[in-house]
Amino acid sequence: MNIKLRSAENFKFTPENMDWAKGQLSKYPDNRRESAVMPLLTRAQEQNNGWVSVPVMEYIADMLEMPYIRVHEVASFYTMYNLKPVGKHVIEVCTTTPCWLRGSDDVVAACKDELGIGFGETTKDGEFTLLEVECAGACVNAPVIAYRKEYYEDLDGHSTRNFIKAIKSGEIVSSGPQTTDRHKSAPQGGPTTLKEFCALEGGKR
Repeated sequence: MNIKLRSAENFKFTPENMDWAKGQLSKYPDNRRESAVMPLLTRAQEQNNGWVSVPVMEYIADMLEMPYIRVHEVASFYTMYNLKPVGKHVIEVCTTTPCWLRGSDDVVAACKDELGIGFGETTKDGEFTLLEVECAGACVNAPVIAYRKEYYEDLDGHSTRNFIKAIKSGEIVSSGPQTTDRHKSAPQGGPTTLKEFCALEGGKR
C-alpha cells in the first residue's frame, strides 16, 4: 500500500498568483513542468511571509507533478529560500572571500551588534532576521548586503550601522554603493577608459 503522508496545514496561491503561475508554466513543455520549480517557489515564499514551509513545497510538488523530495532538494540547496519563519526585514550578508577581503567581518560585527542577534536568528519582536549567504555575485562592490531584492555595496562597519538604523526608523535607504561615489560597478575614482564616450553619455557608463 502506497500511503502519502501530508502536513496538517494547507497552502495555495492567491488567484493573482495562480494566474501568474499559469503564465510561468506556459513557458515549458508539459514534460518539462519541473523546470518552473524555482520561480514558483520564489513566488510562494513571497506570499508565505518570506519562507517556504512544508505545505508550500507539497503544493508546488503537486502543481508540477513531481516528488516532494525533489522540491525540498531545491529549496534546501539555495540560500534564497528560507526553510523557517523570518522577520519583516531580512538582511543577508555575503561573507565569501572577496567580501571578506574587503572587510565583511566589520559588516557582520555591526549587524550583530545593532540587531543583537547572530546568523540564522530573528529578533524577539519579529522585525529582523540576519542571514549569511555565499557569494552575492557583486564582488566588485564588496562587501555587500542584500535587502528586499536590492544590493547595498561598498560597506564598512559605520555605513552598515547607519543602514540598519535607517531601516529601524522607517527611512528608505538608496541601494548601491554606500561609502564611495562610484556609479554602480564602475571603477572608484571614475572611468579610466572610453572617457570621451562617457562624457557624451553624461558620465554614466
